[in-house]
Amino acid sequence: MASKLIVLAALVATATAVAVAPLGYPAYPGAYGPALAHGPIAKIAAPVVAKAVVADDYDPNPQYSYSYDIQDALTGDSKNQQETRNGDVVQGSYSLVEPDGTRRIVEYTADPVNGFNAVVHREPLATKVVAAPAVAKIAAPVAYAHPAVGVARVGYPGYGGYLH
Repeated sequence: MASKLIVLAALVATATAVAVAPLGYPAYPGAYGPALAHGPIAKIAAPVVAKAVVADDYDPNPQYSYSYDIQDALTGDSKNQQETRNGDVVQGSYSLVEPDGTRRIVEYTADPVNGFNAVVHREPLATKVVAAPAVAKIAAPVAYAHPAVGVARVGYPGYGGYLH
């Protein structure tokens, strides 16, 4: 059916094609080739024969297995995956570290009878307790007299402004 639509579209396109002189140039016979000299020419396209595509390398029992593991100490990226397929049955799992610091582990299976099923586990990562860095002490405000006005103001030493 698709090949008939393609042939029909090709016939319509070629039958309605009209040669036109370029913009800004006079259209007179013979100036732009025989198509313009003798008017529009309809050409009939040869019938398109659709060829059935047959995959010669079809595997009725596909099998594969793959895995990867990424542990990047510089960025903290930690993830892995493994998957195995035997015919129409796929089994696998993957894990990654979530932004909240937990590890998500997903174990999945897929087959024609039960479809895709996944079980998700979360577990906290073992983290080292690191002491927080010392907090810098901030100078307390001091009262001093404003030289121009003679009024006591409250401000921070070394700070160019006053607190109001």
